Amino acid sequence: MGRIEITIGDCLKNAGLVAMHHALQISEGKEDGDYGISEDRLSLWIDKDFALHVDWTALYMRTAIDIFGSRTAYTQILKNIEECLEKIQDGTWQLDKKAAKNEKDKLKFISDKLLSNSYKSGFENIKTQIENPEVYENLQKNKLKEKEEPAQLKERLEQLREFLKQPLCAETFQMKSIIYNYINRFWEGKSFLLRSNASKDIREVFKADFVLPFQTYIAQEHIKAKDTCIDCGNQMNSKERVSIAFMKGMADDLTRKKSAFWNEKVDAFLCPVCALLYAMSPMGFELLGNTFMFLNTNNDLKALIGFNSSHNIEGERKEEELFFAWSARMMNVILKEKTRELKNVQIILKGSEEKDKYRFQVIQKRALEVLEIDVVQKNLKYLENQSFIKDKNAYINLYEEVVWNVLSGHHQYYLLNRILRLVLATEHANGLLRQASYVYEIQHRMGSMKGQEEEKKKGVYMTHKQMRDSGYALRNALLSAKNTKDDACLRGMVYQLLNALSVRNTEKFLEIVMRNYCSCKLVVPDGFVSMLDNQDRFLDLGYAFVLGLKGSHPDEREEKE
Repeated sequence: MGRIEITIGDCLKNAGLVAMHHALQISEGKEDGDYGISEDRLSLWIDKDFALHVDWTALYMRTAIDIFGSRTAYTQILKNIEECLEKIQDGTWQLDKKAAKNEKDKLKFISDKLLSNSYKSGFENIKTQIENPEVYENLQKNKLKEKEEPAQLKERLEQLREFLKQPLCAETFQMKSIIYNYINRFWEGKSFLLRSNASKDIREVFKADFVLPFQTYIAQEHIKAKDTCIDCGNQMNSKERVSIAFMKGMADDLTRKKSAFWNEKVDAFLCPVCALLYAMSPMGFELLGNTFMFLNTNNDLKALIGFNSSHNIEGERKEEELFFAWSARMMNVILKEKTRELKNVQIILKGSEEKDKYRFQVIQKRALEVLEIDVVQKNLKYLENQSFIKDKNAYINLYEEVVWNVLSGHHQYYLLNRILRLVLATEHANGLLRQASYVYEIQHRMGSMKGQEEEKKKGVYMTHKQMRDSGYALRNALLSAKNTKDDACLRGMVYQLLNALSVRNTEKFLEIVMRNYCSCKLVVPDGFVSMLDNQDRFLDLGYAFVLGLKGSHPDEREEKE
């Protein structure tokens, strides 16, 4: 019957291709027989006869669970059950108040998650197809309580464990978590994410909306069809077309908002093949911490699949490792290992919250060169384990902010200024000051690639380390003059210097510095003159000076580390 050829396209279609290739690999199909990658590496081909007979619905579910299953409430429920059973069996159940609180929370998590609306609707769809449905029905009547007799609780937990491990239960409950925590971040209003379908069987609605249209479409010829797919350009009939509006962030409700189209004639429709690919696109992204990440390139499908195939890194997370630190570490691994071969690549990030939107950036070769610098990698490594800082009620992931600035070609000065202001507002600020120093070192290397280091050949230029040493020396002189070790007396001066740096006011910065040098009767270094005619140099050296003034000294940091 021939082949279906699906060519590389936009980022979401490409994410769908990555997910579809993953699905085909876990299917019973044979690579280079039932499916494969074209010789020019620009398309994925699938044998039509294979595509018509394979169970795409089951493959979709298996792929989603393979990628996101370990992160679902279902997985945590089973883990809690095992931990509770272990304590009951070894006789340590409810022995002390602290442990009892933890055990109570685990039982509450099990009951609350299993009795959520989505899990209840999933159970209603499968209860006639599974064994021992009364186990779940009993949970609905009587939630798990820590006050139950240990023997009775043990029996209920064991029954619940066996019930949940039934293949259909496992698939249904995992998919319920995946649908409402991951898939709905990318598309909505169709199939199992159409509100009126919430209580229906997720397999049946997915098959009806995506699989049957796909298989019917590829089985027919469309020579005389009048409509064209907005993505692949293939012909289709009006009854086969799928509005692209089901994808979040791609288009508004096309039945109500037509003004964006010529003569208000809507033509943003997908063919059933592309619609299935878009539906699979969430599984093409890698979820790192709370961020979905996709590295996109349009010139090599094999490379595209290779860059986005580390879905199993969840298992590498250490038990004691904080989640955000693990997220930072994994992002560093991907950027280090997978972009090495690329010249330019598009990176797409999307937060896991419903309100989060796509963030796009083309990574230029220069950004990759910055990330490959040893000093940059060293300071990113430092930030991995000290990534989050709190600014009032908001948390900032320094690692992600710094990396995104590098990828976007943006400087780090705004972020650096923000951290240093937090240093002034915090009593115990040594950790923040170290983080500011790490961010500065990365920014300095970014600036060095523009040739700033060559300026030192002009004679009056001070290196950033010399400038930090000068700031540190002035700090010691001012504290000595005031006969104190508490640098709270310098807060006003540092605050004014940060204000001058934030608005790039060189004259104000130098005025403050000169006044304080004179008060200490110290000689003003000639290198300050080099700030006057170059804004980049002013910011680079100015922040180095402030870091030294606040107590950051490169030699001290190197000795401690």
